[in-house]
Amino acid sequence: MLDALLVAGQTTSEGVISIVRADEARTARALQRLLDLALAWEVPGGIRALTGVADAMRGMPAGISGLRPSSPEPASPEEVTARLAGLSPAAMALLRHVDAHGGEGTTGSARRTVSPDQAATPAEELISRRLLVPREGHTVVLPGEVGLALRGGRTTTEPVDQVPELATSSRDAALVARTAAGAAFDVVRRVELLLDHWGVQPPSVLRSGGLAVRDLKAVARELHVDEEGAALIVEVALASGLIAEGAEPDGTPAWLPTDEFDVWSGRSTSERWARLVDGWLASSRVPSLVGSRDAAGKSWNALAPELSSGLAPEARRLALRVLAELPEGEVLAAGTGIASVVQRIGWLRPRRPTVFSDLVTAALGEAAVLGVSGAGGLPPSGRLVAADDLPGAAAAIDPHLPRPVEQVLLQADLTAVAPGPLETEVARRLHLLADVESRGGATVYRFSSGSLRRGFDAGWSALEVRDFLTSVSQTPVPQPLEFLVDDVARTFGSVRVGHAEAFLRADDEAALAALVHDPRARTLGLRLLAPTVAIATSPLDVLLPRLRELGAAPVVEAADGTVRVSRPDLRRARTRRGRRPAGAVEARQAAQVQAVATAIRAGDRAESSRPSSAEATTPSGALAALRDAIETGSTVVIGYVDNHGANGERVVDPRRLDGGRLSAFDHRADDVREFAVHRITGVRQA
Repeated sequence: MLDALLVAGQTTSEGVISIVRADEARTARALQRLLDLALAWEVPGGIRALTGVADAMRGMPAGISGLRPSSPEPASPEEVTARLAGLSPAAMALLRHVDAHGGEGTTGSARRTVSPDQAATPAEELISRRLLVPREGHTVVLPGEVGLALRGGRTTTEPVDQVPELATSSRDAALVARTAAGAAFDVVRRVELLLDHWGVQPPSVLRSGGLAVRDLKAVARELHVDEEGAALIVEVALASGLIAEGAEPDGTPAWLPTDEFDVWSGRSTSERWARLVDGWLASSRVPSLVGSRDAAGKSWNALAPELSSGLAPEARRLALRVLAELPEGEVLAAGTGIASVVQRIGWLRPRRPTVFSDLVTAALGEAAVLGVSGAGGLPPSGRLVAADDLPGAAAAIDPHLPRPVEQVLLQADLTAVAPGPLETEVARRLHLLADVESRGGATVYRFSSGSLRRGFDAGWSALEVRDFLTSVSQTPVPQPLEFLVDDVARTFGSVRVGHAEAFLRADDEAALAALVHDPRARTLGLRLLAPTVAIATSPLDVLLPRLRELGAAPVVEAADGTVRVSRPDLRRARTRRGRRPAGAVEARQAAQVQAVATAIRAGDRAESSRPSSAEATTPSGALAALRDAIETGSTVVIGYVDNHGANGERVVDPRRLDGGRLSAFDHRADDVREFAVHRITGVRQA
């Protein structure tokens, strides 16, 4: 209705109701709603939209009508129909093309002033009959009255009061609940495994913020998901407050689990799932953009600060609300169901930008991964999530979650089969000693030298590994696995690696030992490796002067074992320049001359357009002239009283008129400025 009112301009209620393709009673109620909201108001000549509504409605996505306002003095519908009837097929096709693509086009080589009998091209034929109106430059627009005639006197070709139907199919409600519960359990377990791993080996934070691509790929390999699924998991963990930016012992920024993760890990699976869903619903993060590129061609990284949208929470809640309208036993149809949800939400929120449809599509996919939906529908727990009852949702999904087990089946091929989801502590320890080979109804773990070495690196002994395997196995530990544990334990630690910044070598064993045990050398981190060799944790530039203070006379040894004698490098400061860089003064003078010339030209133009006799302009006439200039894109001269009370003239291109302020391009200042409307004394064409 509001769009139709802008197309028709000031008109009667019957006139605006007649051009909307909808039920007249509903249309009348919508018009009354606009009057109640003060978006439209009644004037002696009928009804018109409030000033400023047209600016607020600009930039709307296609789907309302796409028509432009009618001309200030539009032709009658009968006259427009007669003009259309005289068009050639090529001109009619061109006119419909312009109507379908925003109502604006370019003239190209077509003449702008030509009579109908002299028109040589379809474009000239339309311009000569005033079916396309030229604007500034090479632009032509389709007036609203012509668009209405093309669409049979209505603003749209399809009814606008019919709610789009959802494409659905039948599905067993128990299957929907089990599918959602399985997905919920998987996402909780994967978040837990990820943060356990990051607690030991945290990834670094990029300088610009976010997670590096190689680290995201490592997460995907660790969790056996694709990169899109890995991005969703890390983003949900961030939104739930389970990870945050921290610092490693050396001060390097890293992504670390928070204290909340320890509390979260001790709760039941259903409560942990509800925490993740709560963070996802309220988050403005957009995980679906990870891996894509922005307008500048830069790839989006997971956990990047800019990866957010204020429309994301609304898109998720609207998608769940629409799914909750489906009766029990009905789910979205495969292939067409998601598109129908996007169409329904587009009808419910017509003023949302085009990207909102992508957010809705992503929200439906994320809901399936998180276990909020299953098999295209909402289980009882998902309906409670849509109603913002997360405690109730946790209680509803709990009976459908798989019950954890504490035993696995160890096999002679160095694998372990978990017949169901493992207890949290058992899963953590088994994941440390073995690699996940496959997931499904039963998870298969494989033992290898590398996986067992992880346990020894964490401080386990061979006896502790054997005791753990015996306690979790329903059968005796296979002999090949015992041999593998013993073999890894025998070779573990045979080579040791440490850190050293410098080494000391001396022929006098007693002198070197005395230096290492000197209390004054305690801060240097000296340690004997052999009677004649010691290492230090202090860098060389710190070690040398300290050793000299202790009475030693060290020299630096080169890589080939020879003595290196060096002197300090000579240092110099850059000579200061006493004058400005060449060309700076000339550039400033040229800019000043350009500004003066621009102001003079603007004054000359204002003087040349001054009428021979003074003419008074009323405030209403000035506003009407400014609105006409905004619509036609023309240049005007305004009389303006500045802050000092001086009355002058400005040559401007009006852009927007709203809230008592005129935004226009000022030719004298060569920039866009704002002018107070009450200070404008007159308006005339330039």
